Amino acid sequence: MQWTVRAILLGSTLLAGQVSAQPQPEGFLCCNMRSDGSWISDINYAQRGKTIIPVGTPVKVTGYGRHRVYLLVAGGKQALGNDYSRDLEMDAFVTRYVVKNDPRLQIATFPAKIREAINSAKLTTGMTREQVTMSVGMPVSSENPKLDANIWRFWREGDAEFQVVFDESGRVSEIATDPETRSLVVLP
Repeated sequence: MQWTVRAILLGSTLLAGQVSAQPQPEGFLCCNMRSDGSWISDINYAQRGKTIIPVGTPVKVTGYGRHRVYLLVAGGKQALGNDYSRDLEMDAFVTRYVVKNDPRLQIATFPAKIREAINSAKLTTGMTREQVTMSVGMPVSSENPKLDANIWRFWREGDAEFQVVFDESGRVSEIATDPETRSLVVLP
């Protein structure tokens, strides 16, 4: 009887997403991500009430749920939603956002304009794919299946799409969008 109760409790806990056999890495946030205080979506919309959790913030994975990764971010609880990259297995999804090495050390070596863009979660021409990611987040895989593509699609919010165009050397040559969105995502 005692084992049956334990099995039921364990099964309930697994269904609730509290226990997982998946890896629980610890490291740093790969990129600037927006949170409403408890939820981060992989689309990284800049909606009202959301604040930026800066690239390089210490992160620890504490568990998994259905299309969610539960995190401790700078000591606070957050859920990272796999809302638009569901073609990725959860362990691959997690490794996009939780990186082993602190990106801030690398950012410190970038030219001043690139550092300023990343620190303000904006873009500028000349950035590499890695620098774009640090600044505005990972491109969602549902719209960007190949990370080596010449164009990445992002959304500031809802219909405010912007496209990051890379040249043959892998650097940003253009940010294509409407004027209003441009003013929000491009460093002047």
